Order: sequence, then structure tokens, then C-alpha cells
Amino acid sequence: MASRRDDLLDAAIGLLGEQGVRALTHRAVDAAAGLPAGSTSNYFRTKEALFDAIVERVPARERANFEELAAHLAPRTTTDLAKALAAFARDSAGRERALTLSRYAILVEASRRPELRERLADSGARVNAWFTTWLRLVGSTDPDHHLHVVGNYLTGLVLHQLAIPDPDFDPTAHLDALLRSLIQTQHEQGSQASGS
Repeated sequence: MASRRDDLLDAAIGLLGEQGVRALTHRAVDAAAGLPAGSTSNYFRTKEALFDAIVERVPARERANFEELAAHLAPRTTTDLAKALAAFARDSAGRERALTLSRYAILVEASRRPELRERLADSGARVNAWFTTWLRLVGSTDPDHHLHVVGNYLTGLVLHQLAIPDPDFDPTAHLDALLRSLIQTQHEQGSQASGS
């Protein structure tokens, strides 16, 4: 069960994602959480303290979402993995839209606050571990490189969907084509190397 602190942070994440950093005031978070005035300042004395707590909460929620997906996923083909990643993309741009927009707001803030960069990098390590395992399962012999390529492509897809929503958004075929291309290319390169 979520604590009052988590309720406040989730309300703050909604504000940050939907209205940006400027909307992130103690009074606005109290109102968004439906709690009495002063509730947010009881937990987070300053706006910086509130933002730092959000920086911890966003990745925790994202990891929980990703682990929920991972618990039911053992892809054997690129199509299996593409379907799972497409579902994650649709969720990120739909049900979890505010959470995803909050992550982008944090990334922008990290350009001004270098200390946030390391925290953000650390938060993605577990998700990256799942992702590289899945890439191996579908035939990748260079999952670290493929993680970078597919991860950035997936981020771009989600960002585009957030900015210019398509009601029929389904990137499954594009993700499958990318995965097939990467894995087929590596196998062709391996065959050429062994034949030379």
C-alpha cells in the first residue's frame, strides 16, 4: 500500500509530467494529492528536496512497470520481443504518459544539474540487464550494442507519440524489422568472417 509520502510524490510526478517544472509547487502538489495545505512541505521542506525525491520515485515506478512486463516475458523470436517492447511503448505514451513526461523533464533538468546524471544512469541498470538478456534470447551476439540502438529507437518512438499522438500507434512491425535487421546483419558478418 502506498504511503502518504508516495501519494504526494505520485501527485508531483503527475504535475511535473503534465505541466512542467514551473507547476511543481508545494501548494499545487497538496491540491493534486487531495491533501490539506502544508502536507507536501511536511515531507519536503524545499522545492529542491521535492524534486530530488521525484528523481528517486520516477525510476522506481518505471522499474516496477518494467518488472511487471518482464515477469511474463521470455521472448524466443524478434517478433516476441517486438510485441513486448511495443506494448511497453504504448503504455509509456498512454497509461503512464505523465510518468514518461516526468522522466523527460528530469533529463532536461540534468543538463543543468550534472549530479542528476549519475543517479539516472544507475536507475537504468536493472532494466538494461533484462533487456540484454532478452536480446540474447532472440539471437543477439552483441546485446550491449543492440541495447543502445534499440533503446534509443524505442525512446524516439515514445517521444514522437507523446508529441504527435497517433490513435493507431503500434510500433510492433517497425521494432521487429529493426531487431531482425540487427541480428541478421551480425549473423551475415559472422558468416563472412568465418568464410574468409
